[in-house]
Amino acid sequence: MANYVRPQVTGATVFFTVALAERGSDILVREIAALREAVRLTRAERPFGIDAWVVLPDRMHAVWTLPGGDRDYGTRWRLIKARFSRGLPTGPLRSSHLARQERGIWQRRFWEHHIRDTTDFAQHLRLCWFSPVAAGLAERPEDWPYSSVHRDRRNGGPLR
Repeated sequence: MANYVRPQVTGATVFFTVALAERGSDILVREIAALREAVRLTRAERPFGIDAWVVLPDRMHAVWTLPGGDRDYGTRWRLIKARFSRGLPTGPLRSSHLARQERGIWQRRFWEHHIRDTTDFAQHLRLCWFSPVAAGLAERPEDWPYSSVHRDRRNGGPLR
């Protein structure tokens, strides 16, 4: 089993990619209300700042900032994934899913990158904003409805 070593930085700003087990699925956008509710409940219980977020049909990219003194983003993702999955039919299950009482909807792990500086932060914001364009889902970032780009534009953020 892999041994993941994560930085022990509290209050960090972190970029994430979280994907479904079944590439090509559209369940994240089809069930966007359930995803939003899972995030809302988790943030109420374990607050974190959302600097950027984009939901694509089969994966999400997000930039979060954790509160000072807190480094536990893993629990937050576990709660979001579990809350989202509860009302959905199971995906294809392997024995490992059954042993862990998983529903076979999500990839088990997620990818994270701790933001190093303002340039790195800006690059990852743009990655979130432009992901729907790169995936061929929209011509412009603001054409994709499941993105924080709309909030960021309302707040005067540039798209570069």
